[in-house]
Amino acid sequence: MGKIHIVTDSSSDISKEEALEKDIHIVPLTVHIDGKTYVDGVEIHPEPFLDMMDQAKELPKSSQPAPGQFAEIYEKLGKDGDEIISIHVAGNLSGTLSSAQQGAQIANAKVIIFDSQFIASALAIQVREAVRMREVGASVHDIIERLKEVRVNTKMYIYLDTLTNLVKGGRIGKGKALLGSLLNIKPIAILEQGEYLPVAKVRSYSQVVKYMFKEYIKHTTGKQVKSICISHAGGMENVGAPLKELIEQSGFCDIEVTVTSPIVSTHAGRGAIALVFFAE
Repeated sequence: MGKIHIVTDSSSDISKEEALEKDIHIVPLTVHIDGKTYVDGVEIHPEPFLDMMDQAKELPKSSQPAPGQFAEIYEKLGKDGDEIISIHVAGNLSGTLSSAQQGAQIANAKVIIFDSQFIASALAIQVREAVRMREVGASVHDIIERLKEVRVNTKMYIYLDTLTNLVKGGRIGKGKALLGSLLNIKPIAILEQGEYLPVAKVRSYSQVVKYMFKEYIKHTTGKQVKSICISHAGGMENVGAPLKELIEQSGFCDIEVTVTSPIVSTHAGRGAIALVFFAE
């Protein structure tokens, strides 16, 4: 029986060190900022990018890997008949999944492409579960079925501290953003089945924390919490830290905190934060 290789993309927030330790192959996206192009996770990293984004004249843009990049890694990994599971950012959020699918069609390799329907640490949870199952000898079929269960049992709540990046990216109008700013409206959304769905509008950081903690308790009561992650773009001080403290007081202390990738920060803006938890 051949080996099973796990592939993902750089929007997963998985570090180079973890990828090396767990034998995860990461295909990087690219970021374009002020006329220059950087390879995510190679030439540009989360924290320095936030400062670059603040000073940029225009909103940075991200680009998915070309199908040929995926085809190349699939050919390399599958040359001895090994199987490949490629787990990626939600197809509704990025063209990365489509590029991976096209790459799989080109490559002479056994590849299954899986839409995580998430991004950032919520995507990482699925990648880590695939690795865990591979290590205990699970088949590709069993791993995919398990990933479907993990996907259903994962929640991702997102708070945006500024609407500036959404305006620059053409996703909302300036008038709506100005109104939100004047009213001090702080939008909270969930990412569900790959769709960004607004669920609440509050007026203070403490209300953001209260809302997210309430949702965490609602969705985890009576279940075993397997993983909690806080992904942020500089949003720990006002929301992340007090939220982390509340969750720890409720009994779960192994919370992963990570500065999200430039791919996510570009759209979410500085101060954004996501609470991700997997419970079943």
